[in-house]
Amino acid sequence: MKVSDILRVKGNTLYTLTPEEPLSTAVTVMAEKDIGSLVVMDRGDLVGMLTFREVLTAIVSNGGQVGDSQVRSVMDKAPLTCTPETEIDEVRRMMLGRHARYMPVLEGRTLMGVISFYDVAKTVVDAQDFENRMLKAYIRDWPAEDNQAATEEAKGG
Repeated sequence: MKVSDILRVKGNTLYTLTPEEPLSTAVTVMAEKDIGSLVVMDRGDLVGMLTFREVLTAIVSNGGQVGDSQVRSVMDKAPLTCTPETEIDEVRRMMLGRHARYMPVLEGRTLMGVISFYDVAKTVVDAQDFENRMLKAYIRDWPAEDNQAATEEAKGG
C-alpha cells in the first residue's frame, strides 16, 4: 500500500501559510479548522511545517502567551517528507523514527497533501481487518473433502 492510497481516500484539502504570518494567525487557523498542522510555503516551495508541538513549545518559552512571533521562528524548517509512491511501511518507520505526527507529501516540488500518523495507523488497521475477513471467509469456505482429510490426519488415521 502506498501514500497515494491514503491521499485518494483522505481528499486534497490543504491548509498552508507563509513564514511571515504571525503565530497567532496560525493558532487561530489550526483551532478553527480543527487541524494539528499547517504546511509553511514560500513562493510555491515547502519551507517548513508547523504542528501543535512547535506551537506549544513557543507558547511555553514565551511565558504562556502566543506573543507576536512569526511562523518562521517557530516552524520545523526540515520536516520529513514523502512522495505519493512511498510505501506505507516506510512512512511508518520514518514517522516513528522522528516522532513525527504529520508528513507533507511532495511530487517533485508540488505539495500533494499531508498525511498524519492517524491516517497511517487507520490504513494499516483497515488493511489488516480486510485481510482477516478474507482469511476467515477462506477458512469458512474450505472444501469439505479437504476438511475431512485434515481431520483424519490430525487423528492419526
